[in-house]
Amino acid sequence: MMNRYGKEKRPFLFIVDYEVGRIYVERLERIGPDVLLYDFNGVSNAESWETGCESPSCASSDWMDVHPVDKEAYRRSFEIVRRHILAGDTYLANLTHATSIDLRLSLVDLFHLAEARYRLCIPRQFVVFSPETFVRIRDGFICSYPMKGTISASVPNAREVILSDEKESAEHATIVDLIRNDLSQVSAHVTVPRFRYMDEIHTHTGETLLQVSSEVRGELAGDWQQRVGDILLPLLPAGSITGAPKPKTVRIIREAENYRRGFYTGVMGLFDGESLDSAVMIRFIEQTDTGFLFKSGGGITSKSEWQKEYEEINQKIYIPLRRGGKR
Repeated sequence: MMNRYGKEKRPFLFIVDYEVGRIYVERLERIGPDVLLYDFNGVSNAESWETGCESPSCASSDWMDVHPVDKEAYRRSFEIVRRHILAGDTYLANLTHATSIDLRLSLVDLFHLAEARYRLCIPRQFVVFSPETFVRIRDGFICSYPMKGTISASVPNAREVILSDEKESAEHATIVDLIRNDLSQVSAHVTVPRFRYMDEIHTHTGETLLQVSSEVRGELAGDWQQRVGDILLPLLPAGSITGAPKPKTVRIIREAENYRRGFYTGVMGLFDGESLDSAVMIRFIEQTDTGFLFKSGGGITSKSEWQKEYEEINQKIYIPLRRGGKR
């Protein structure tokens, strides 16, 4: 379906789950806001929204209670990954967990209140507000922006600290190399124009985080729209949320994680008829029959310490929240 719409140059939106088992593709003109809400870099079907929540508490941590994953449960998962690393089965594995949270806002409210480059909400199922681009295709180039490395801006000399951290440097370099290899399967002349640059993210608690990313770029043939699906699907699942080597690491992740990721860490995107923009589905809240889950994770290497990795998955439980109740 992607190839067909691409050949016809019909704008469409797509969502692919982590295991590439569920794929949703629909023309933009057929997507009503009552079914699905999206905003990709300002391209949106969402109108202004009254949340009915104008108090200061709506722009603070008061609307969300977090029940952290049990430390020993996390440590058991971490040790499974570490055992495989020491055996040489993987160099880097992205280990994730689902954390129980209490919310006093709906998923639709969160969609409208969140500030993020990529936002998507399926009411009563999940909402995602992702800062991470998966691939962007424009003017004959395909670009990916793997994001690896997070630190609080409040840490003294935070930029220097994370850029000089040996574990973080190795993790980032491994993912960039993996993405280079992935793009080489579908494009030519793959380069890294930018390596380890930083973005700032402001959270609902008032904390500012620094995220480290790189840009990897390849060249596509002029008829790429006709085979857009053939270009995207071989790149999945995304390297930044799996690890290296990818096929073996995916199996290790399945062994170590005690839940199904579902659409979390899948990919969502929009084709406008000429270009494509897409995101990795991180910063993800899922609504279940028993409550809400916030799914988060981090990369594990031979230099990882389980306590620090546990702190990182909790640090990533945040909403980049707008002030006020209107957009």
